[in-house]
Amino acid sequence: MTPLNFKHLHYFWVVAHEGSITRAAERLGVAVQTISGQLSLLERQVGKALFKSQGRGLVLSEAGHAALGYADRIFQLGDALVDAVQSSGSDSTLRLRAGISDGIPKLLAYRLLSKVTAMSDDVRLICDEGEFETLIADLALHRLDVVLTDRPAPVGGNLKVFSTHLGEFATGLFASRELAERYRTGFPNSLNDAPLLLPTRHNALRNHIERWLENVGARPKIVGEFEDSALMTTFGRGGLGIFPAPLALAEQVESQLNALAVGAMEGVSEQIYAISNERRIHHPAIAVLCGGSEGATDQAGV
Repeated sequence: MTPLNFKHLHYFWVVAHEGSITRAAERLGVAVQTISGQLSLLERQVGKALFKSQGRGLVLSEAGHAALGYADRIFQLGDALVDAVQSSGSDSTLRLRAGISDGIPKLLAYRLLSKVTAMSDDVRLICDEGEFETLIADLALHRLDVVLTDRPAPVGGNLKVFSTHLGEFATGLFASRELAERYRTGFPNSLNDAPLLLPTRHNALRNHIERWLENVGARPKIVGEFEDSALMTTFGRGGLGIFPAPLALAEQVESQLNALAVGAMEGVSEQIYAISNERRIHHPAIAVLCGGSEGATDQAGV
């Protein structure tokens, strides 16, 4: 039997996760025709069609689903091989490649990941920030070990990933000292016409805040919407408006952003999840991050 060509398999693997030959070609930096030709050769070798057309995209055939399961394990082992070789000998560094959703407060991400950096092992933390969908795609391609985000992984898709709930953090409103002193008195009624900074509607926290404002009858003036929480707090520190942040981080918000709590939003909280490729967590740093929990929730990946 002819040995399997791993370049053909890698092209198949990327197309399967991208759902499109065009997107796979863009990710890999090769021509669409090159990927189509390699896929044809792979299908000829295994004797089965691995994809079928659906609309403008591709979906896996039954044989494709079986092949993808093996391909996932093969390339995950390949990444593990590289890490093992690089860390062999005197280098015993444990690496954690973490993706941080841009909607998560960076002070909160630091607080959670500080449990990893405090490990007795020699740990190298490699952080990447981006949009939720991009980070999940990189996780599926094993470019990341874990993703910190404000929502669990979506249901439906080819690859299984698993969501672990890390915690629920009560959220309040903060502002520069001048604005905090002005709007603390009579809170939350004082928020009428107050300048307010909010995350965009992609952030799960946005709906909770709007519902709370409606319940308390407050009508602030929204002066800014931000995809990136760090940018939102930067504008808040500059005095542009009042902004949400976890109440548990009030001391850090004051010391690092020179901002004070205006008031608590009862019932509003920030949910944080760790999403990984493993149900039973084997990576020591992810196990520490998740509190040693192996009870991750099944969620279908992308």
